Amino acid sequence: MTADSEYRRRTVLKAGSAAVTASLAATPAAAAAQTDSSSVDITLKVNGRAHRLTVEPRVTLLDALRERLDLTGTKKGCDRGECGACTVLVDGRRIKSCLTLAVMRQNAEITTIEGLAQGDRLHPLQTAFIRRDAFQCGGCTPGQIMSGVACIAEGHTRSADEIREWMSGNLCRCACYPNIVAAIQDAAK
Repeated sequence: MTADSEYRRRTVLKAGSAAVTASLAATPAAAAAQTDSSSVDITLKVNGRAHRLTVEPRVTLLDALRERLDLTGTKKGCDRGECGACTVLVDGRRIKSCLTLAVMRQNAEITTIEGLAQGDRLHPLQTAFIRRDAFQCGGCTPGQIMSGVACIAEGHTRSADEIREWMSGNLCRCACYPNIVAAIQDAAK
């Protein structure tokens, strides 16, 4: 074997993969213990309630909300921050929950779509979405509403063009954009 062929990418990857597989197979208990010891205790304040969780540091806020707290209103769309389906409010600011780690949002005030209504009374933007038929498949609706709530609070509702600009991080595959803009305008009044 020549020096060039000895260190080809495929050779290195195969050797590394074999070493990892052998290591994990030899010590499954050690691998499990390492996973357990890397978890951290956090407190997430969601919709006005504190929730204590034990999570791995790599768990996204989106996954903590959906899988640990069973708040499935926040949708997992692209999981890359491109579609906005996972938008929530953190300390009053809109963020894409798939792009932030749960451990980074400890003790912040998090509001999800489930936290907008006051009992049976819907938030004005939720009512406007229904009135304006601003949703079809519903995949983007929670993120659109949360982003719309922030858009109104931020004062970006002076025109339809301004709303479209400030809502541009939220995609709707059903193309309900005119109805979404109209709903935001209604709720802003």
